[in-house]
Amino acid sequence: MPETDKSLGRKILSFFVKEEDAGTATGTPPAASSAPATPRPTATTPVASSPSTSPASTPGGPGTNSTGTVDPKFAEHFANVLAQNNPPGPDYFEFRETLRSLSNLGLPEDKQYQAAWASFKALAGPTFAGAGDATLLTNTANGYIAALNKDRDGFGKSVDAALAERVGGLQNEQKRLQTENDSLAKQLVEIQKQIDANSNRLTAITGEITDQSAKITQNRQNYESTFAHFTDQIKGDIAKMAQYLK
Repeated sequence: MPETDKSLGRKILSFFVKEEDAGTATGTPPAASSAPATPRPTATTPVASSPSTSPASTPGGPGTNSTGTVDPKFAEHFANVLAQNNPPGPDYFEFRETLRSLSNLGLPEDKQYQAAWASFKALAGPTFAGAGDATLLTNTANGYIAALNKDRDGFGKSVDAALAERVGGLQNEQKRLQTENDSLAKQLVEIQKQIDANSNRLTAITGEITDQSAKITQNRQNYESTFAHFTDQIKGDIAKMAQYLK
């Protein structure tokens, strides 16, 4: 920014923000100073995520009604926007400077404006000398509002882009993790079902082991008894054959 614009910017800044005003609450904050922005904004538009952003700034944007603070960074930025759009010759800001010089005279507000208008026309020369009303003055004031609105639109787009990139990315991660958790929860249910089935089978197997062991042991005992029954008879016949068949 040219040095003349910087000097005018500082002068304009003093019209709107007193040193003690910085940080006081205002109904509408400039925009989401804490939101990061990837797209490059216009030359006069602040990026949505400046490293020097005040922690007190709250998310918002065009149309936002949440309570924010007067941020010195944005105040200086707006002053510079106005300076860059300042047309040649006397206009609204010169009138405002004249009005401010009358603020300590104790005049009623209407008298202050009327006196400032008369003084301004005298100082401004031919441009406003024959002006019957303040149309030229209000036109330049409206021009500054238009410049600020244009800057606000550009900043709003950078905030939207930041939200789409950062918040949108976090929302996508949130959905992915929730889906993964849902899947894991279902797996846990299936695993628990399998554990329960295995536990029931283990209980059944314990009873089956006892039953089968008893059956097998009994069968073995029956085998041995039957074996002894047969062998004892054969042995008895052998003994009798040896005794009787000599």
